Amino acid sequence: MIRSVFHNTFLRNTTTFTETAINNAGHYHKSILPQNSMFLLTSAFTIHASRMQSANATISGKEPDVIHQIPEDLFYLHHPKPVRHEIIESKAPLDSKALENIDINPDLHRQPVTWSDKIAFYTVKTLRIPTDWLFKKKYIHRAVMLETVAAVPGMVGATIRHLRSLRKLQHDGGWIDHLLHEAENERMHLMTWMRISQPTWWERSLITLVQGGFYNMFFMLYLISPRTAHRVVGYLEEEAIVSYNSFLKEIDNGNIENSKNVPDIAIDYWNLDKNSATLRDVVLAVRADEATHRDTNHHFADRILVGHEDLREDIKRAFENHDKTKKMAGLTNEAPEKWKWSK
Repeated sequence: MIRSVFHNTFLRNTTTFTETAINNAGHYHKSILPQNSMFLLTSAFTIHASRMQSANATISGKEPDVIHQIPEDLFYLHHPKPVRHEIIESKAPLDSKALENIDINPDLHRQPVTWSDKIAFYTVKTLRIPTDWLFKKKYIHRAVMLETVAAVPGMVGATIRHLRSLRKLQHDGGWIDHLLHEAENERMHLMTWMRISQPTWWERSLITLVQGGFYNMFFMLYLISPRTAHRVVGYLEEEAIVSYNSFLKEIDNGNIENSKNVPDIAIDYWNLDKNSATLRDVVLAVRADEATHRDTNHHFADRILVGHEDLREDIKRAFENHDKTKKMAGLTNEAPEKWKWSK
């Protein structure tokens, strides 16, 4: 029977085979998985074969061969979701105008107040020096390096808070999900820039070294002072936004080609208009994400400062009339000035 199903459907086109095989397997994923996909063809047939094997074993009274059965949940592909509600809630594909209309306050800067803030600020300022020296105005390659580092903090924070939640047998206050989402979002940035830039071997080697070193240092920092760690990320994101602003200026001035060769992963992830999407649209989308991470991590640092880490708490009650709010990093619009390029 399995051979018959496979033989009959294989003679049709790929799309028809996909729909038939998936229906036979009981999983119609036309709206989720690509139709012309060999993976889909294989997975659909494997599910069907696995079910038939299990059914035959049950009928014959024998124990099914569990080793050769693949859990069906593995065939439900996970599709990463964007972090901006404007992108998630948009029913129509986003064009350049829609992306530019996303309010991100690109010049926002948190003025350091406490010793923790100052350590975070000057740490990021120091990290800028070798980055500026190595990449200068190679913005796409600079973005690859930036996203390699930016994808680390969310995973580190989520890991440590997950273990603490288990150790203390208490709810984490809603942080873990946000931190994992941040890490996934930054990883999608990296996957996008990797497809656009095609890094050289030495850049890949540098990425490996930087990621390994930064992961271990950030892990230790988070264990010692989570507040400082989140403030570091907040400042990293401020710097990232300034870098992407410069990236946009180079595109607008014609120094970087505004290519329409946008990878499918970017179009699908940010719901970009596939007929008009350009490199500039990708930069706008990534910059909007970085603004979310900037605000989120600065807010996390503020919550740790005032001792109200549970995100389920009323935010006004947590911050209102609290003595330590005076020690929060102040709001300014000096990001372009504070994150000037190192000469």
